[in-house]
Amino acid sequence: MKIAFESQLLMEEEKTGIGWVADGILRELMKQWPEAELQLNYFKLRNRSAGRPPGIQEYVNLGFQDVCAFFSFSLYKLIWNMVPIPYNRFFGKDTDITFFFNYYIPPGVKGKRVTIFHDMAYKVFPETVRARTKMMLDSNMVQACKRADAILTVSEFTKSEVVKYLDVNPEKITVMPLGIRRERFHTGYSEDQVIKVKEKYHLPNDYLLYLGTLEPRKNISRLIEAYALLKQECADLPPLILVGRKGWMYDEIFEKIQKLHLESDVWSTGYAENEDVPVLLKGAMAFVFPSIYEGFGMPPLEAMACGTPVLTSNVSSMPEVAGDCAVLVDPFSVESIRDGLRRMVQDQDLRKELTKKGIQRAETFTWTRTAGIVSDVFRKLMQDKKNGKD
Repeated sequence: MKIAFESQLLMEEEKTGIGWVADGILRELMKQWPEAELQLNYFKLRNRSAGRPPGIQEYVNLGFQDVCAFFSFSLYKLIWNMVPIPYNRFFGKDTDITFFFNYYIPPGVKGKRVTIFHDMAYKVFPETVRARTKMMLDSNMVQACKRADAILTVSEFTKSEVVKYLDVNPEKITVMPLGIRRERFHTGYSEDQVIKVKEKYHLPNDYLLYLGTLEPRKNISRLIEAYALLKQECADLPPLILVGRKGWMYDEIFEKIQKLHLESDVWSTGYAENEDVPVLLKGAMAFVFPSIYEGFGMPPLEAMACGTPVLTSNVSSMPEVAGDCAVLVDPFSVESIRDGLRRMVQDQDLRKELTKKGIQRAETFTWTRTAGIVSDVFRKLMQDKKNGKD
């Protein structure tokens, strides 16, 4: 049996979040499908280096076969719903299953077709994308739902969003929770490692940590307001550290800090090096992530895996991921966030309890389980094919 994976997002050495999802699934599927021929499909035109792209070579070393097409992926994606050039012109004329990691499915894919929907943020926050991008997303998502033999979502919440916004039959959707990269996110970092990373980013011994893109849906402005309210009660409140790239409409975050005169209490480190992220999590008094909208919400789970108590929101996928192992707050209420911060800072026993429960919770989110769900979907599709079902 031949299973192909659309691997465009793996061409770069530095993976995006969805790239890490692909990485976790691919590594486990290698173990679960030893008898299958696993193949990577990618368009190489933009990559001018000799041989394979560095990101692809990593998986070829693991045992994947690779097939490239000398055409522009960005051009193909732009035109495929207007000029439906079949995907099988480039790849997979004899493929049994083709797996797409990020919502789209081109026309003319041979065999069974599977894709992943991570969230519907562009529907909930249409102002975050350009009109042309929104039009393309709408078109590609609608077409993907029609073309897919199976759709995977990363949470029950995202499944409900796909059903709501795209009118998909729920029976076509399988929920596939994500996993933790245990070689990175764990409690085994030494005190010396933590101290060195704190010194590198000029951090004090105690700090509250936010990690993620600085953008409106992450709710950082309300978090800063809540921090300011608590600062009035607690003069020795640990500083709030914002770690992450500047995203859409980030200016309002820094304007808020200035308006509330919190320049010495709330500051940003910018983007952190990948190897430093788990150590920053490990060293924090608490991880604070009151996001308004998440399809899955990996950062709180990664913090739990590092033994850091978590505060997060009680909406979207966060209760589903965090369970009863975090302080859940109303992200639309500054007072609720303030109260949650107060509990975190003042109740050491609570932090110890959340640390213990969070570690146990994170251990249940494994890539083995994720890939197992994918494998079950593949087996069902192959059985349907055997039984003559389209």
